[in-house]
Amino acid sequence: MSEPSQTPSETPQTPQTPEPKLTDTDATIPPAQAATNLRPATETRARQPSSGAQRGAVRSIHYTLSYLAQNVERGPQGAIVLLHDLPGGAFVWKGVLPQLAATGRAVYAFDLLGYGQSDHPWPSDTTNWGQADCLLYAFQAMGLRDIVLVGLGVGGSTAQTLATRLFQGGVAKLALLNTYAYEHAFAPNWPLPDMQKHRDPELAHTISVEQLQQELRQALPLGSAKGLSSAQVDTYADEWNSTVGKFMLMQHVRAMNPLYINSVASDVIKLRIPVRIIWGERDEVTPLALGERLSREAGTARLEVIKGAGHMLLDDAPDQVARLLADFVRE
Repeated sequence: MSEPSQTPSETPQTPQTPEPKLTDTDATIPPAQAATNLRPATETRARQPSSGAQRGAVRSIHYTLSYLAQNVERGPQGAIVLLHDLPGGAFVWKGVLPQLAATGRAVYAFDLLGYGQSDHPWPSDTTNWGQADCLLYAFQAMGLRDIVLVGLGVGGSTAQTLATRLFQGGVAKLALLNTYAYEHAFAPNWPLPDMQKHRDPELAHTISVEQLQQELRQALPLGSAKGLSSAQVDTYADEWNSTVGKFMLMQHVRAMNPLYINSVASDVIKLRIPVRIIWGERDEVTPLALGERLSREAGTARLEVIKGAGHMLLDDAPDQVARLLADFVRE
C-alpha cells in the first residue's frame, strides 16, 4: 500500500513532551535489546493508575517496540502476550494485568508499532501483516516460546497472522477478543465517523489535528455499550493529539485491509491449539456473528459471550475478561 509523500508544511515531528515520572511499581526493566527513539508517553497515560507493571523495550527490524510487563523473572516460556486494538496501546490492559500475573506466568502487553511508547515511523507498514512481522522479530529477540497469545480488535487480526503463519510454532494457546476477521476489517463509523472517507490517502494532508480530534472524540463512545467517561475518552484520544499522531492514526485506518485480514482468518480452521473466543454481546463494531463463525471454523475453539458489553471489552467488562483469560491460561 503506497503512502502519500509528506508536504513541507505538515511534516510529522515527534512531540517533545517530557518523560513521565515512574512510580516504584512502574520502574523501567532492562530491555531485551537496546532501546532507542522511544516516543514519550503522554501526560494522560502517565496519570493512569499503576498496575504493578514495568516498562521495557525491544529492538525489532528497524524499530523499537515498547511494552508493559509483569513477572519477567518467570522466564519467556509460556508467557502471556497481549495485543491491543485501534485506537489504544498497552495501557488498555492495565485492568487485567494483575489477574493474569496471578497465574504465575510472565505477562507482556505491547504497544504495537505506531502506538504508545513504541516508535512512530511514518510511512510504515502497520497492517496486520506488518505488525506481525515486527512482533515476530521482537518475540525471537526476547526468546518467547509456547506463548498464550491474546489479541483484541486489530490486535486480534495481528494475533491470527502470528498464530496461523509467522509464529505458528511459538503459540501454545490463542485468545481472540472482539477481533476483526474475514473481510470485516473496519466498522463504518468507528473509531472515526465515515471510515471510508478517512481511508483517503490525501485526507491526512488537509484535515487539521483539531478536526481529527473532534471526530475521534465523537466516535469513540460508540465502541462502548456502557459509555465512556471524559477521562477515558481523553486517554484514547490524547495519543493522537499532534501532527505525528494525526498522520499515524490515518495510516492505521488505511492499513485496515479486508484482503489482508481475510487471508489469515480463513486459516483458523487449520489450528490445532486451544482457542478461546471472547465477545461482547452488544458489540456493534465487530459483530458477534464474526465470533460465532470463528468458533465454528476453529475446531478447538470455545466462544464466551459477555452480556451487556460492547466492542471496548477492557472498558466495559475488565474483571470478566480477566477472569476468562486467567481460566484459559490455567486450563
